[in-house]
Amino acid sequence: MALYIVRRVMWAVLVVLIVLLLTFAVFYLLPNGDPALRFAGKSPTPESLALIRQRLGLDQPWYHQYGVFVKNFVTGDDYGWPGLGFSFTSNVSVLSEVQERAPRTLLLIMGAATIWLTVGVSIGVLSAVRRQSVADRAAMGFVLFGISAPVFWLGLMALFVFWKKLHLTGGTGYVPISESVSGFVSHMILPWCVLALLFAAIYARMTRNSLLETLGEDYIRTARAKGLSERTVILRHALRASLAPIVTMFGMDIALLVGGAIITESVFNIQGLGWLAIDSTLNQDLPTVVGVVMVGAVAVVFMNLIVDIGYAFLDPRVRYA
Repeated sequence: MALYIVRRVMWAVLVVLIVLLLTFAVFYLLPNGDPALRFAGKSPTPESLALIRQRLGLDQPWYHQYGVFVKNFVTGDDYGWPGLGFSFTSNVSVLSEVQERAPRTLLLIMGAATIWLTVGVSIGVLSAVRRQSVADRAAMGFVLFGISAPVFWLGLMALFVFWKKLHLTGGTGYVPISESVSGFVSHMILPWCVLALLFAAIYARMTRNSLLETLGEDYIRTARAKGLSERTVILRHALRASLAPIVTMFGMDIALLVGGAIITESVFNIQGLGWLAIDSTLNQDLPTVVGVVMVGAVAVVFMNLIVDIGYAFLDPRVRYA
C-alpha cells in the first residue's frame, strides 16, 4: 500500500511539473509582446528597456527562466510560498491577488456543491425508486432542463426575475461574510443555485442509473428476502454501493471549479479566480494568468491523488494492479 501511494505521489509531482512547463511555454515563449514595455513609460530608451528586462529576468535563456520559475514555485519567492511572481498590471504579488480572490471562489463552490449534491442525489434516488412514475418523468425533465440551459442565460434570467422584478435577493457583486452574513447570503444564493443546477442534473442522472443497476444485484434480492424494509435495503445497501462513482466525480468537479467558475463569476460580478483569469488575460498580465492556472492544476492533481488513494483503501484490486 505504501509503495502504491509513493508511486501516485511521484506521478502527481510529475504532472504538476509538466503543467508548469506547458504553462511557461504558452505564456512566456509564444509571441505576446514585451512585458518590459509596461514599466518603461511612454518613451522608453533601449538602455531602460534592457535594465527592466534584466530586473525581470527576461534577458536570460528560456530554460534559465523556466528553472527560476519552477524554483520559485516550489521554494517560494520574496512574496511568499508558492512563488508566483508579481502582477504586471497591479504591480502587487500574484500570491496576494490569488489569496484575495480564492475565498470568493471557494465559498461559491462550497455553497453550490452542497446544493447540487443534496438535490442531485435525492432526485436520483427518488427517480430510481419510483421508476416509470410521474415523479421519475418529472425528475428526468429536470435533468434535461439542467443540462440544456446555458449557465450565462440562466444567470441573467435569475437576476431579472428574483432581483429585478421580485426583489427577493441581492444583485450582482460580493459582500464579505465578515461584513454582513445576510448580505453575503443574499448576494450568493443566486450564484449558488445557478452553478448547482447543471451539476445537480448530472448527479441526478448518474445516481438514478447507478442505483437502478445496483437494485438488480443478487445481494439486494437476498436482503429483501431476509425481510429487511425497503428503506433499509435502499439506504444501507443499494445507495452506499451506488455512490462510488458519485464520490469520484464530486472530487474532480470540486477540483476543476477551484480554477474558477468563470461564467458564473462573470455574470454575477463575484470577481473570484475565474474573473481574475479573464481580466488578466485581457490585460496580458501573464504572471497572474500563470498563477491562476497553476492553482487550478495543483487542485486537480491533488484531488485526483486523494481519489486514487481512497480507491486503493476501498478496493485492494486497485493497489495490486
